[in-house]
Amino acid sequence: MSSELPTQTPTSLVKAAVLGAAGYSGAELCALLTRNPHFELCFAYASAGRKAEPFSSLYPRFQQQVDVLVEPWTDDEIARIKGKVDVAFLALPHEASEEVAPKLMAAGIVVVDLSGAFRLKQADLYPKFYGYEHQHPALLNEAVYSLMEWLDKPLPQLISVPGCYPTACTLALLPLLKAGLVADNCIPVINATSGVSGAGRKAALNTSFCEVGLNAYGFFKHRHRPEIEQNLGRKVVFTPHLGNFKRGILATSVVTLKAGVTAEQVKAAFHHAYANKPLVRLTATSPNVADVDGTPFCDIFWQQDGEQLVVVSAIDNLLKGAAAQAMQAANVKFGKAETAGLFAFAKAGVL
Repeated sequence: MSSELPTQTPTSLVKAAVLGAAGYSGAELCALLTRNPHFELCFAYASAGRKAEPFSSLYPRFQQQVDVLVEPWTDDEIARIKGKVDVAFLALPHEASEEVAPKLMAAGIVVVDLSGAFRLKQADLYPKFYGYEHQHPALLNEAVYSLMEWLDKPLPQLISVPGCYPTACTLALLPLLKAGLVADNCIPVINATSGVSGAGRKAALNTSFCEVGLNAYGFFKHRHRPEIEQNLGRKVVFTPHLGNFKRGILATSVVTLKAGVTAEQVKAAFHHAYANKPLVRLTATSPNVADVDGTPFCDIFWQQDGEQLVVVSAIDNLLKGAAAQAMQAANVKFGKAETAGLFAFAKAGVL
């Protein structure tokens, strides 16, 4: 891949493109980039079969706010944007991201990928959980997984943004595991419910708002299960649910603690992990998805009964679970304040 990456002066704007701008997460990114004082949204793309149209015609609430033309993407666009774009955000299907990311990188563009194409480190998991053979396994080790509150290395040219369910579940459980408080033989049990926007914007009967009640799905085979297990370093029982609300995820995680672990130790683990993390809020009451809707926060609450601990976490699946975390990573990558453009965006989402 090209080593000639764009350089930024302290006052220069980071030039950005969004691929997949017509979808919910891509649209959130367009809005975030427009509001971020350090970035400039220069190009926005949708699938090749679409006609070019203003962003505000896709999302009318952004009329006179997000002024960009959403154009059809073909790989010929790479030559057009080379040298004009510092970073490309990919809000694409997994296989599409995997195909285009190396081409953008070869053009010297930083890639922030919101798909699952580069999240897992084991290529042999992709056929089972994603349904296709990974064509660029070397990039799995090159990509850095950007769970920002737990980032422990510099961000490279290829940044892999965590999935929405894994973000909510990992942020809830990793402080306990890092502190050594969870019993060695414990298999965390996680039940998580997402709003219908998690299924994307394309119409489908089973995700129609009028058809959705509350149901579980993806038993033992959901693609986010191996991602959660990779993050936590142990097996989990993960059961996702679909709920009759637009956006948000509520995850309830149950673990067994080691004998003798006190409430003070549990509290200390969470406060040590997140005391200086501005996008995690430790709450005094059990979170509600309504309280994180349209915000970049993850809210976390826990209750202990002896060796049993329940941790409840809530995020907006389109923001902290996708676009806001991608923006957070890009801010850090280009030397900007981690939360730049995020707080101003609260309650201004596309839905």
